[in-house]
Amino acid sequence: MTTKNFKISIITVTKNSEKFLQENIDSLENQTYKNFEHIIVDGASTDKTLEIIKFNSNKITKWISEPDQGLYYAMNKGLKLCSGDIVGILNSDDKYFPEAFSIVNNYFQTEVSEVHI
Repeated sequence: MTTKNFKISIITVTKNSEKFLQENIDSLENQTYKNFEHIIVDGASTDKTLEIIKFNSNKITKWISEPDQGLYYAMNKGLKLCSGDIVGILNSDDKYFPEAFSIVNNYFQTEVSEVHI
């Protein structure tokens, strides 16, 4: 069986998330599996969130900061920006363990090989 390296899209929705956002971004940077994109949708933060996003812009695939109509509106905005095979949502105050994407990619190897479309 051929191994496929699925592209994983991660959407992080933020609004005034300066307290934990750096840890969030670092947890993606520390992934052992590197075929992913990180999309941040910020709801026009007024704290230091934008400074953190700009400081880490080389680690973030796409980001946008503008007023929106709430959490789910922002998630949908992020979905429109995704180009991956697998999509995940990572809240701005959460983080992933370094092997998370490897585990997800390996899981989908089994599932995809058993599904015939």
